[in-house]
Amino acid sequence: MSQAVINKTSDYFKSKGVVLPSIKELQNPKTINEDIKNSLKKINNNEANPLNLFRVHWFNKKDQSGFADEPEHIVLPSEFTGVKAKIIVNMGRYFPLITAHKVLAAYGCLLPRILNGTFDYEKHKAVWPSTGNYCRGGVAISRIMGLSSIAILPEGMSNERFEWLNNWVEDKKNIIKTKGTESNVKEIYDACNELKKDNKNDIINQFDEYYNYGIHRSVTGPSFEKSFLKVKGNSNLTPRFYVSASGSSGTLAAGDYLKDKYQTKIAVVEALECPTLLHGGYGEHNIQGIGDKHVPLIHNVMNTDFVVDVSDQATNNLNMIFNTVIGRKFLIERKNFDPVFVSRLPEFGFSAIANIIASIKLAKYMDLNSNDAIITVATDGADLYMSELNKTINEFKNNYDEILCAELYGKHLLGLSTDNMLELSQMDKKRIFNLGYFTWVEQQGISLEDFEKRKNQEFWNSHYNYMLSLDNQIKEFNNI
Repeated sequence: MSQAVINKTSDYFKSKGVVLPSIKELQNPKTINEDIKNSLKKINNNEANPLNLFRVHWFNKKDQSGFADEPEHIVLPSEFTGVKAKIIVNMGRYFPLITAHKVLAAYGCLLPRILNGTFDYEKHKAVWPSTGNYCRGGVAISRIMGLSSIAILPEGMSNERFEWLNNWVEDKKNIIKTKGTESNVKEIYDACNELKKDNKNDIINQFDEYYNYGIHRSVTGPSFEKSFLKVKGNSNLTPRFYVSASGSSGTLAAGDYLKDKYQTKIAVVEALECPTLLHGGYGEHNIQGIGDKHVPLIHNVMNTDFVVDVSDQATNNLNMIFNTVIGRKFLIERKNFDPVFVSRLPEFGFSAIANIIASIKLAKYMDLNSNDAIITVATDGADLYMSELNKTINEFKNNYDEILCAELYGKHLLGLSTDNMLELSQMDKKRIFNLGYFTWVEQQGISLEDFEKRKNQEFWNSHYNYMLSLDNQIKEFNNI
């Protein structure tokens, strides 16, 4: 810890108007200072203004007019899912700056570095490796704090991500495109290792940052509890499952919070085209934002209960139905869904659709009823995938009509089976845990001792408790 750097950074932040929100404020933004809340009413949620740090949580109202009592969420109609269980989808696109929840992860990963003086704004650049939204979140947080940053992501990611980055980075040279697409995570790590040779580059890798785990367990978990309690009301509804795509495994940490409090089981979702957790497999896929072919270091594997694989053909095709005039007409006129509900389907990005599909498969496998709830998440919306939507439409050429919509809807939603999923035994958990050895110990140089200690739940509890403990430091930093 460097008190000199802490003091210097605190003074610098004051000159920039940067105030650090506490963990308590992110858990419950109603506790945020009234002056800040009033100031936010005059600031656009996507403006490069440091006060937007106080919107880096799950409680932004859909119209951005203020903060709600619980996260924006949708309970999917049983007529839509074909199952009795209540599937609660928490919406991530109402986060500020990037319309995705990864700004929270970025803030959580940078925060301890600032509080402990290990990041010196005069010397260091924040390097944000990602398969999608995290690098945008890191660039956004860095910019509104007045810090230098570098974004790393695969060249095959959606055009919308690169367009956003081009508008936010200080220099386009600070956008590093690695070879491949969603599954090419090692190529990202290789780029990081090259940059690491310069000690001015601070690699803030979401896949091995325990702060990423800590911020989601301490903030996302309690937030999703509030949306569940809102849906539950005075009923006997029980939160049976938490479902989240693997990604960096940060968002999965919310499941640890829910399991600790409600004994909710945790299901991790991955692409069937790259069945790493299910089969030790590999491959390319297009469920963007859930980079794979490895087990993230921050995945608490021994606390995970199910693996559910979803095909990117399902996410691509349902995305097309949800976001075209033809598709929405089919849903409203042929399937008789409420037009208001159909109008909200564009709030689901690719990984959100995958999470919904996985939730339906779990509900069928477990024979869940109307007193059972599945909690899941839409980390971003369809607006980040319009270029991908056009690719899907073009695949069908002139054959895209309501008849095709009916076929695709029946195949990828109503006709879902319980194949390509696994209820994890202790042996299965050990197998997946051991798979991580080859990435982290052999490739990335993590010590065997540090790798093995992740089997113990006390290890994960310590990172959760550390994040909760930061509020006193945040208060002191803001008041220096």
